[in-house]
Amino acid sequence: MSEQGRGERLQVMLTDEELTALDDWRFSRRMPSRAAAIRELLKRGLAAEGVVDSEGRSHSRDYGVTDSAGAVGKSAG
Repeated sequence: MSEQGRGERLQVMLTDEELTALDDWRFSRRMPSRAAAIRELLKRGLAAEGVVDSEGRSHSRDYGVTDSAGAVGKSAG
């Protein structure tokens, strides 16, 4: 296991076009691996959606459909 404790494996199927876009993005930034590029893109995407808090962690309670008063929450889009 790596020093960051990554114990879960996630398999992702990509089209040829998606793989080309990923590799082009990765190579332009001199990233060491596809996995590193995917982790960076995932981190950026989650941050853009406001999912990741200042410590990079979120809680299951943050993903509710309604707020504590029972009202429907705002959509992310």
